[in-house]
Amino acid sequence: MDQATKEAKLKHLNEWCKHTILEVLDIKFIDITEDSLTATMPVTWKVHQPMGLMHGGASCVLAESLGSTLSVTALDLDKYYAVGTSINSNHLKSATKGIVTGTARFIRKGATLHYSEIEIRNEKGELLNHTTMTNIVIRK
Repeated sequence: MDQATKEAKLKHLNEWCKHTILEVLDIKFIDITEDSLTATMPVTWKVHQPMGLMHGGASCVLAESLGSTLSVTALDLDKYYAVGTSINSNHLKSATKGIVTGTARFIRKGATLHYSEIEIRNEKGELLNHTTMTNIVIRK
């Protein structure tokens, strides 16, 4: 995919997510390929749990947003949509501040089922969360 196409797709995805939880948590899509999608999320009070750590639910929101949106990017939205059916998220390390980056990659991109892996890392590149997600592709 050329740079102009990539930038146009990212702009569209970021605009598409206005007035959603992605906007509330300041999640921004920053990179896209044919089989992957990357986004960032700042670790601020908005995503903290009472002990000041990034809430596991915020990690899940980032992971599910990436996995679901990755499926959407692979579909003809006039004919199909994707629905998440399963998410398994493992919290491996905590964060208290900074920016986390999540990347979703297809493990299987079938006609009726998408299975993806999402990794969330801190600014040092340390793995904070590993998630797998299944989406079912449904004809409209």
